[in-house]
Amino acid sequence: MRVVIATCCVDYSGRLDAHLPRATRLIMIKADGSVLVHSDGGSYKPLNWMSPPARLAEVDPDEEDREAGVVSRWEVTASKTDDRLVIRLFDVVSDTSADLGVDPGLTKDGVEAHLQELLAEQIEVLGPGWRLVRREYPTPIGPVDIMAKDADGGSVAVEVKRVGGIDGVEQLTRYVEMLDRDPLLAPVRGLYAAQQIRPQARVLAEDRGIRCVVLDYDTMRGMDDPSSRLF
Repeated sequence: MRVVIATCCVDYSGRLDAHLPRATRLIMIKADGSVLVHSDGGSYKPLNWMSPPARLAEVDPDEEDREAGVVSRWEVTASKTDDRLVIRLFDVVSDTSADLGVDPGLTKDGVEAHLQELLAEQIEVLGPGWRLVRREYPTPIGPVDIMAKDADGGSVAVEVKRVGGIDGVEQLTRYVEMLDRDPLLAPVRGLYAAQQIRPQARVLAEDRGIRCVVLDYDTMRGMDDPSSRLF
């Protein structure tokens, strides 16, 4: 991972256009090709970013940029779309790189881990004719919770959360992109399963072709008593 603190301005073009004026920010370039621009606030969410697969090129500033004080120009282009992120650096405070190695993945809390286990055992909850391939299916950037086959034999990568947020959608998107490169699995679809899925996460998931499924934890673990229902 490369971590740069610099005074910069950022322009994004593609599915939407966005501009970040000149300010000092943190820029992260990850080994998977993603580039994230952070401010000193806003918790974990970047101000702007480019998801992998993407390519970063450091080019010489043109005459107009040099006159404005730009010392370096970064152009980040998406591999599968026309999206483009241009970062103009005016002053570099810090530029460091480190090899973080292979991450073992997130250790889930008790409910989330049990939910994943139950879903693997009851994979037909996702649809008739579905079958489990493997839990914790490995990818180069960490394991996806469940790899399954649908009734038509299609490959589906399933990410399981207790509460599904945007970060989980981003995580699943990266897994699907990696798995889709395997000719024995491709094409790979994504499915986001959770007890609760936040509205913004659902919108993002569906925009990326990821199916969302809300899981009933109590029913799956046999604690739902139909006789106690009013309806």
